[in-house]
Amino acid sequence: MTQVSAKLVKELRDRTGLGMMECKKALEEASGDIELAIDNLRKSGQAKAAKKAGNIAADGAIIIAQTAGKALLLEVNCQTDFVAKDENFTAFANKVAQIALDNNTTDVAALSALNYEDGVSVEEARVALVQKIGENIQIRRAEIIEGATLATYRHGIRIGVVVSYEGGNEEVGKAVAMQVAAFNPISVNEDSVPADVLAREKDIIEVKAKESGKPADVVEKMITGGLQKYLNEVTLVNQPYVMNNEQKVGDVLKAEGATVLGFRRFEVGEGIEKKQEDFAAEVARSEERRVGKEC
Repeated sequence: MTQVSAKLVKELRDRTGLGMMECKKALEEASGDIELAIDNLRKSGQAKAAKKAGNIAADGAIIIAQTAGKALLLEVNCQTDFVAKDENFTAFANKVAQIALDNNTTDVAALSALNYEDGVSVEEARVALVQKIGENIQIRRAEIIEGATLATYRHGIRIGVVVSYEGGNEEVGKAVAMQVAAFNPISVNEDSVPADVLAREKDIIEVKAKESGKPADVVEKMITGGLQKYLNEVTLVNQPYVMNNEQKVGDVLKAEGATVLGFRRFEVGEGIEKKQEDFAAEVARSEERRVGKEC
C-alpha cells in the first residue's frame, strides 16, 4: 500500500473537512493521487448520503434572504440542533437561500439543480455536506413574499417571519413581525380566516356548548362567544400587542397609520414527526440479531 505524507493528508483534510484517518485511507487507496482521492470520496459521499436519507431531519434552521421588493424564507433541515448551529451547515443554508432568491425559485427540485459554485450543483453540495457532517440534511421548503415594504424577523434560528405592510414606519413593521413570531396568528383579520378552519372550529365549539345541557338561547350565545374568542386568538389585528398586552395589534396599527397586507411565518420542523427512539426495543433488536448470527 502506498505510503502518504502527513502534508498530503493535511491538504486533503483542508479541502474536504473530513477526519484525518478517512483522508489517510482515501489517499492510500488512490495511491497518493489527491484528485482521485477526492473523486472517490465524493462517490462514497453520495452512498453515505443515501444511507443517511432514512434518518428523520426534524431540526434545522430558517433562513431569510431579502432584496428590494421581495424576501425569501427557506427551511433547511438536519437531525440535531448541534448541527443546525454548525458553521458549515449555516454557510450552506445561507448560500442556498441567496441562490433561490437570485433565481426567483421556490421549487426545491429546481433549486437543487442550480449551480452552487464552480460547476457544483446545490444537490451535489448538499451531498458533500452530508458526508462531511454525518447527518441527513434536506432543503425542505421555500417561499417568496413580495411587497413594496417588507419587515423581517428571525427568532433565533428556528422561526422566521416576513410581513408585507404599508404606512407606518420601520419600527412598526419590525414589531408586527415579532408579534407574528411570538403569537403565530393564522390570518391578518377575521375575513381572511380560511372557511374550512372556521367551520371546523365552530363544530367543535357547538358540540361542547350543546353538551352543557343549557337552554338553546344560552347555547347559541356560548357558540357565538366561543367563536369570537377563537378569532381573537388567531387573527393578527385582534391579538394583544406583544409590546403592550393592554392594546390590540389592530389599534396600534390604526394609531400608526399602518396596514398589514399579509405575512408568512416558518418554524423549523412544522408537520414533521420526529422519530421517538425506544432504547429497550433497540436493545432487544440488537440481541435478536446477535442470537441470529450465532445460530
